[in-house]
Amino acid sequence: MNGESSEMLSLLVRDIGDAGVAEMAGSPGLAAAVDQHVAGLREELGAPGEPPGEHELMGYLHDFAEDAFNRGWWPDNTRDWEFVRIVAVCWMMRDAA
Repeated sequence: MNGESSEMLSLLVRDIGDAGVAEMAGSPGLAAAVDQHVAGLREELGAPGEPPGEHELMGYLHDFAEDAFNRGWWPDNTRDWEFVRIVAVCWMMRDAA
């Protein structure tokens, strides 16, 4: 992915994360789904007994989003797996910062 595409991807992911985190306040179902993803990501990415750090989360988020877009995914459903996963990582980054 070239620099311009990477920057566009970063902005889109940021917007997805911001919108999803804001939507969680009024959507218990989305909040519960994000919570499940957060638990899985802590297990997958963190060292035993420690949550993943900001650098690790950013790397994961970039790779995950790039792969999703390369597969043709587009954020048009706030309940699909990819959307919730991105929101979960963005949620975790608030604590890691």
